[in-house]
Amino acid sequence: MTTLLKNARLIDPEKSTETNGWLLIEGTVIRETGPAGPGEPAADEIIDCQGKCLAPGIVDIGVKVAEPGERHKESYRSAGLAAAAGGVTTMVTRPDTAPAIDTPEVLEFVRRRANEAAPVNVLPMAALTKGRAGREMAEIGFLMDAGAAAFTDCDRVVANTKVFTRALTYARGLGALVIAHVQEPGLSAGASATSGKFATLRGLAGVSSMAERMGLDRDIALLETTRARYHADQITTARALPALERAKGNGLDITAGTSIHHLTLNELDVADYRTFFKVKPPLRSEDDRMATVEAVASGLIDIISSMHTPQDEESKRLPFEEAASGAVALETFLPAALRLVHAGQLTLPQLFRAISLNPANRLNLSSGRLSKGAPADLVLFDPDTPFVLDRFTLNSKSKNTPFDGQRMQGKVHATFVGGEKVFG
Repeated sequence: MTTLLKNARLIDPEKSTETNGWLLIEGTVIRETGPAGPGEPAADEIIDCQGKCLAPGIVDIGVKVAEPGERHKESYRSAGLAAAAGGVTTMVTRPDTAPAIDTPEVLEFVRRRANEAAPVNVLPMAALTKGRAGREMAEIGFLMDAGAAAFTDCDRVVANTKVFTRALTYARGLGALVIAHVQEPGLSAGASATSGKFATLRGLAGVSSMAERMGLDRDIALLETTRARYHADQITTARALPALERAKGNGLDITAGTSIHHLTLNELDVADYRTFFKVKPPLRSEDDRMATVEAVASGLIDIISSMHTPQDEESKRLPFEEAASGAVALETFLPAALRLVHAGQLTLPQLFRAISLNPANRLNLSSGRLSKGAPADLVLFDPDTPFVLDRFTLNSKSKNTPFDGQRMQGKVHATFVGGEKVFG
């Protein structure tokens, strides 16, 4: 079976180009691409893209699906539908479930459930320590054999440096990727906002942006010792960027990510104690936001993720400091990211480098590109279609989005996974 998508704006993050042309799918892979005009190949099915953008599907690292333990917040079925509607073709899911994904048996359950229920690719990560408690290393070798994509304790920092060093050393021997949340745990404990005049005026417990810098500095020091493969999941402050740049310059195997919320929102958005804007780490100053955007544009920060974290109404409808952190973002990821394009801060190839190509490369996947032989994981979208977001139309079970009621631009028209249309 061959499918030709013609009359498309091909967004190629590998070549950093945006061209008018066509793309031919054969079976589950991309057979070839070409420029618009004469010479388009024949195909069993022809789809006229009508000038819309065709790009590699989003590879989203750090998606929380609340199975097992909290299925009422999000299931693999609901998350998969949300991902497909948002142009996300691969979800790399977090192990912060109940119980944590820290044994091959739990990982196998998760993989089976995901394959049964989700219409998109699902790659589960496993916990770095047992129970994400930071006291004893998980069975990294067995979990890798069971299919763990990477290892992380999510937002729980492994405070015991000896345990973390052992885990990094062991992971290095197996070639495993360790993903860490860079915060100094003592300073950040109990904080719900970033320290400064705004937090003081609102009476919110704040954490200094230096906590992120201190957490990153510690991890970089350990990387110099262990030479492990390492990814910092969320770099959100200007103070952390020089350390990250030095670590990369020194040849360490380090990459960094940030969340779409930290790129498009700032601390002032929580002005009326709106708990849908409470995320972890807390939203930063506008100066930090702009510095982070510039770091993505330059390539210093490699990856943008949704950090999709579903929370039910009961855990959000609380006083700000007591409310749960996190926001759903699978369906809002692309239109929120397109704000950066419409503002002239990123080009479309730069954006898809950060949301498709770089995460695929970091996980040694062949997706995230439009090259011949790559999986036909694609998103067809119009970056200019305006709409007002209604959170109750989202596919996620939880509706905790900070973008509710906001004017946005960018509509996904079709999503393909392995050549099969799963949305649109």
